[in-house]
Amino acid sequence: MTKFNMFIAAFAMIILAFTNEVSAQMMTPVASPAASISQNVGFTKISIDYSSPAVKGRKIFGEIEKYEVTWRAGANAATTIEFSTMVNIGGKNIRPGKYTLFMTPRANGEWTVRLNSKGNSVFAYMKDGKIDEEALAKDDVVTVNVKAEPTTSTYERLQYAISAEDNKVAKITMKWENVKVSFMVDTQVDQKMEGFKNAF
Repeated sequence: MTKFNMFIAAFAMIILAFTNEVSAQMMTPVASPAASISQNVGFTKISIDYSSPAVKGRKIFGEIEKYEVTWRAGANAATTIEFSTMVNIGGKNIRPGKYTLFMTPRANGEWTVRLNSKGNSVFAYMKDGKIDEEALAKDDVVTVNVKAEPTTSTYERLQYAISAEDNKVAKITMKWENVKVSFMVDTQVDQKMEGFKNAF
C-alpha cells in the first residue's frame, strides 16, 4: 500500500470515528419509550403495544388528558391490542386480529374503553381541531364502561398489565399517575373446548 493510500485510509477512519461520535451525542432517549406486553390466556395470546409517557410533575387526567375527550391510551403511535383467537368483551364476540385501543376518561362516573375496528389513530378523527367523537364512535367494534380506581401509589410511567386470572378470562389493566382502569376479556375456553369435542 502506498503512502498516499495509507493516508486516505487513516483519514477515512478518523472521519468515521468522528461521525459515530457525533451520532451518539445527537441520539437521546425518547420521552415516551415503546413498550409491549403479551400473555397467553386459555388458547388465546393477547398482546398490547404502546408508548409509555411519564407524569413529570404534571396533572394528567383532567388537564393533560381532558375529561370527556377520547384519548389514545398511551403516547406517540396508537396503542394496539391483538387477539390470536376470537374473544368476548362486554358480551360481544371480537374476531381475532389487531385493534387500536382508546379510552374516554371522566371526572365522575365510569370511563369508556373502546376498541377501534379500523385500527385508526385517534387523530384520524380530528375535525376543526377537536376529536369528532361521533365519527370515532361509528368505528368502535366494542365499548365497555369501567370504573376508574384510585391507586395507593403514583405510577410515574403509564403501564399495562395482563392477568390470566382463571386462565379463561383475562384482566387487562392500565395504570398511570394515580389511576387504574381494568376491563375483562373472555377467551371463551369452554366454547372452544366444546368445539374441539364436536370436531371428533
